[in-house]
Amino acid sequence: MNVNQMRRNSYRLEDYDYSQEGCYFVTICAQARQCLFGEIIQGEMVLSEAGKMAARWWNETENKFPHLVLDEFVLMPNHIHSIVAIVGADLCVRPQREERLSDEYPQGELQRQEKNHQGGHTGPPLQEIIQWFKTMTTNEYINEVKSGRFPPFEKRIWQRSFYDHVIRNEDDLNSIREYIRNNPLQWALDEENPANQAHL
Repeated sequence: MNVNQMRRNSYRLEDYDYSQEGCYFVTICAQARQCLFGEIIQGEMVLSEAGKMAARWWNETENKFPHLVLDEFVLMPNHIHSIVAIVGADLCVRPQREERLSDEYPQGELQRQEKNHQGGHTGPPLQEIIQWFKTMTTNEYINEVKSGRFPPFEKRIWQRSFYDHVIRNEDDLNSIREYIRNNPLQWALDEENPANQAHL
């Protein structure tokens, strides 16, 4: 499975009102930048068996949470980027701090903003969704390590926090979609790439 098989149909959010605080750009990172989910080959993400498992559980969030709609997403070697919308639900939380992203994302700038913007949600719905995903993937990963199918991991699969940005309008949405689609092409320069840690 490659990145093209993970993309959602963008028209799913065509009629969504982006003035509501219910559509988010979410990033979830593996603990200690462990590359557990596959590798980038010639600019494309090729999922490992663990990556296929994580992608399957991410897609399953729509079935678990009826008010959730997934848009574009990509699973990278050690993190996942996704656009998610909470529709038809009573939103009971807001981010602690909004961080306006520019309509264009210079290489490295979005990663730096993500690094400094930890998820501010303290309860349902977004926090609950992310926690469920982390729990399900961690449980299955542990079972597969015991069976010898997955490689061991260090301490935990995912970082405790996650990063989120409220999507405000169509321009913001389309810029983030483009960023997600191009993420595998930018892996060599990505701050999450362990090969770049010595240069930070």
